[in-house]
Formats: sequence, structure tokens, C-alpha cells
Amino acid sequence: MKPRPIGYYVHHHGAGHRARADAIAKHIDCRLVLIGTGIGAAGLDLPDDRPLSGHFHGRDNAPCRPSALHYAPLDHDGVRERVAVVASWIASERPALMVVDVSVEIAMLARLASVPTVYVRLNGERNDSAHLEAFRGATGILAPFHSGLESEATPAWVRAKSHYFPGITATAAMKAPAVRRVLVVFGRGGLPGDGALVAVAASSCPDWQWRVIGPATETASIPENLTFAGWVSSPECEIARATVIVGAAGDGLIGAVMGADRPFLCIPENRPFAEQQVTAEGLRSLGAAIVVPGWPSGKQWPALLERTLALPPWGRRTLQDADGARKAAAWLAAQAFQASICPEHAP
Repeated sequence: MKPRPIGYYVHHHGAGHRARADAIAKHIDCRLVLIGTGIGAAGLDLPDDRPLSGHFHGRDNAPCRPSALHYAPLDHDGVRERVAVVASWIASERPALMVVDVSVEIAMLARLASVPTVYVRLNGERNDSAHLEAFRGATGILAPFHSGLESEATPAWVRAKSHYFPGITATAAMKAPAVRRVLVVFGRGGLPGDGALVAVAASSCPDWQWRVIGPATETASIPENLTFAGWVSSPECEIARATVIVGAAGDGLIGAVMGADRPFLCIPENRPFAEQQVTAEGLRSLGAAIVVPGWPSGKQWPALLERTLALPPWGRRTLQDADGARKAAAWLAAQAFQASICPEHAP
């Protein structure tokens, strides 16, 4: 009998979900199948469930949606088809475990199909009914952040069920170049960065070299010390070469910056369930970053960069774990093994 696989559902909004899955897949010693929209030949590709408008916020506008669900739009062909594809794969492959990063609907579907689940819990105040029921139905919860960044609002039973794995997408530290370089990182989860505001910041700090990776709007005037690189294939290398990192409070970027041991100026973005605000407050309280609520004015930048550069390293080093991906992979493999030998799930 062929070994039973682990299914790993990858949400299609933002890049962090896929980055975590790829990092774990490199270390796991059993068959792991990626599942999600846009996966392509790398795994099980699902029909798109997003609304025709293309604006996906994780919730639907259905007037009669059950409180245990976030996104279950009525009469949506993509939703019907993806449920059928996932259910068919579960029936034929009999996975030992389903890792869900993230979707309460996929977690409920797997649970209904008699598959043990591990839910990937992002940071923030996720105490709504849908999240709590997904956590309750899971055999375990994987938190891809340090326990020191945990929200005070998280229920005690959720914390007790959670296993914390910071550094899943961490970057090995490298010696920073002699030049004072600011790296501004914009991700896929929100709107493009404001190129004009970055240009003002760079103009205000002529003794720093500025480089921007990720999506940013165009600006007519670009100072000589500013480069817009767009999407890059190895953002971890860009982070390792920089002197100071400026970016939001997403788990992927936090892990990469802390892993590379770089001073961090954090500007949290608005996300559902206060995810980034909670993470940023944790960074501030641990002394791991300078945190500002919004993009600073030009005249504020010189002092902010100096404050960030002067941060003691112990705060950010508390959050480092170069073995995060390996530890998470080993824990998931153990969860799958335990589920497969449980009398309720054995062949």
C-alpha cells in the first residue's frame, strides 16, 4: 500500500502561504501535496473561487451565511467545482493529514471528509465564530510566529493547542555592505506601495541608498539614490544585503528580516482581524523593531533610520529560529503518523 500523503492547502491571497508551504516541503520526509488555486503542476490546482469583481477580502456578502464560515457565496461555479475536486482527491488519496493555510471552509470540508486537520493560525484577534470552530475541529494548530508576538485576546485553549514555529521562511544572515542601504519591501497582500512617498523619503536621506522591491506606483521624479526593482526572484538575498529594512508586519517578512538579523522599521498595514497591528505591537514591546502607524513625512526619515539602526540586536534575535521550517516539517510528519495509526483512521 502506498504511503498516505499530507495535503497542504495554500491560500491564493498574498505570497506568504506559498512561501511557508515551499519551505516546509523542502524538509518533510513524507509525500506532501500542495493544493490551491494557481498551484499548477506543483500539486492539485483548484478552480478559482474569487468573485467576478476580483476584489477578494475573505468574506462574502451572502445574507444567510452560517457563522462557522467566512466565504461561502451562493451559486458560484468555482466554489462548487473546487469542493468537488478536493473531496474527490481526499476520497482517492486518503490523506493522513490536511494542513490548511488558511481557509475555515477547507478545514471544515476536510473535517467532514474524515481527515485530521492542522490549521495554520496567523497572528491577530481571530476570535470570531468561524476561526474558533476551525481551531476546535483541528487536531493541532500551527502558529508561524513567535509566542512572544501572541495577541492578549487569544483564548487560553487556543494557545494551549498551538505550536509556535517562527522562522519558517527565515533567511540566513550575511554581512551587510558598507554602504548605508535601505530596502523597502512591498508585498502582494495589499495595495501597491506609493512610489511618490518613497521618492520623498529617499530625497530626505541623500546619504542612504534606497531600493524598493515589490509592487509600487510610478512616480515622475526619482532621486539618484533610489531604485525601484519590482518583483525579484530572491527577496531573501535583498534583505540580507540591506542595512535597514522598511516594510509591513506580515509573517513572511518578519521571519525573513529577523532571520537575517537586520534592523527593522515596521509600518503595519490594515488587515482583517488586526493581524499586522497585533504583530507590530509585539515587535515594539520586545524591542525588535521601530514601529510607526503610517508612512512618515520626509523630514522624519533621517532620525527614524538612525533610531532603527541603533536598535539593540537582542530584541530581534529573540525571534530568530533558523530551524523553523525543519521543526515545523518534523512536527507535521509526526501529526500525520499519529493520525494514520490511530484506530479510528487506520486502514
